Amino acid sequence: MTVRRRFRPGSPAGHRHRPWPLCRHCCGLALDLGSARTRAWIAGRGMVLDVPTITFPGAGAVYPVQRGAIVDVPGTARMLDRLLSHRLPRLTRPLVVVTAPVLDGPAYRERARAAVEVLRPRAVLTVPTARAIALAAGADLSLPLLVVDIGAHLTEVVLLVDGLVFDARRTTLGTTDLAGATGLADVTDLADADATAEISEAISTMITSILRQDRTSLTAEALSRGALLAGGGALRPDLTHRLVGGAHAPLRAVPTPHTAAIRGAAKMLRAAHGHPSVRGTCPPGPGPLFR
Repeated sequence: MTVRRRFRPGSPAGHRHRPWPLCRHCCGLALDLGSARTRAWIAGRGMVLDVPTITFPGAGAVYPVQRGAIVDVPGTARMLDRLLSHRLPRLTRPLVVVTAPVLDGPAYRERARAAVEVLRPRAVLTVPTARAIALAAGADLSLPLLVVDIGAHLTEVVLLVDGLVFDARRTTLGTTDLAGATGLADVTDLADADATAEISEAISTMITSILRQDRTSLTAEALSRGALLAGGGALRPDLTHRLVGGAHAPLRAVPTPHTAAIRGAAKMLRAAHGHPSVRGTCPPGPGPLFR
């Protein structure tokens, strides 16, 4: 892949590699394409978007991301074009960092990159959402860490070791399943309680599965310090209370957990100048930041 470097006439070439926000001529964009909401962060401007993930190709609304998967690449591209093209500096090609569910693999990353092409990026890097959450929390990545990410349509439990994915589980349940389908308060409360129990039990089962299949002490060590809780589900006291009892381990909620992924991705933009696809050198740190 060829990466074009753009400089202002007369400026030293090395100026391009200063970390943001000192490098005024660079354009960096972090994206979190959630099933329910899309969030974007632009270098030097902070969070510029936190809107529903929705596009309008005709008379009706279309949801291009469902259950953690990009199901409509052209629709996602149209949404990004509508929301971000006018917000990016003119005549620049942004370096884009996109969060990606851990277990969606190459398919998600390929679809995300295809959708982001509408923004004319000079490079698109994807990062595991769990790692982005850990960075937003300021967690010590040299130690084993268990991350529980409860999103709108998807919940993942991920074990990070040295900042890399060691094991992971997922369920296609999320906070949208907690909303009652009827207008009757008692029925709604009952449905909500049932969904809360189902999500809590699924998370406990995933944690137990990782623990049982781990032939080392890494999972037990991570659990002893407490699992890191993020996503919109971390804002639900009924769910977190049930999780504390079901997981039999302490939980540590990330501050403003629903935006942890985008804040972590924004932090990664500072390291992106050293990524091989941008500079041709290895990134700093104990392991690869991106995948």
